[in-house]
Amino acid sequence: MSKRKQKKITEKKPSLIARFLGRLKTYFFTGILVTAPIGITFYLSYNLIIYIDKWSNAIIPPKFRLNEYLPFDMEIPGLGLMVIIIALILIGMFTTGYVGRFFVRLGEKIVSKMPFISSIYTLLKQVFETFFSGKKQSFNQVVLLEYPRKDIWVIGFVSAETSGEIGQQISGKVLNVFVPTTPNPTSGFLVFVPESEVIKLDMSVEEGLKLVISCGIVIPEKSEKRV
Repeated sequence: MSKRKQKKITEKKPSLIARFLGRLKTYFFTGILVTAPIGITFYLSYNLIIYIDKWSNAIIPPKFRLNEYLPFDMEIPGLGLMVIIIALILIGMFTTGYVGRFFVRLGEKIVSKMPFISSIYTLLKQVFETFFSGKKQSFNQVVLLEYPRKDIWVIGFVSAETSGEIGQQISGKVLNVFVPTTPNPTSGFLVFVPESEVIKLDMSVEEGLKLVISCGIVIPEKSEKRV
């Protein structure tokens, strides 16, 4: 028997049932791939809204709760969140006026006289002003740097150019780089690195965060094209 005939005998085509089961397996995993991200997103969003509703109902007097004025006895998710958003808008409108700014300055003056509390307030105010002010963009650049030793690279986010006393002590242009931990990017550590020793990447901050959170599984499209 020739080798060609032996090969034809050994290479049997999969049966119709095997092909059908294989196709079902493919459809099953495709369904998971499509529905899992959407389902988890809606589940987390729903639970966050419910948590905010419970928290807002605990601090809002009953007569100001929207649920009390509905013609039917039913809890509608998101009403508490709506009340908080409206309240924040009204507070913002009030504090932009002359009278509102006066009370804000008065409150800050009182807080500044309190030991320990004044330090916490000043820190939180600077952080929130940095994140929500349009004057300064935080984490505006994704970089690669060698850390903790040569030939080992980590991803970092440039928060600002080093200034003040630290900037004066280091020669040349130095960057404040936040190096996040994986998979929780809210923790990490701050390093001061000369600009010449970092590699600036084209990926956005959002793409960099996805890369960190996914432990390197979700690679930005731009990075894939460069490989």
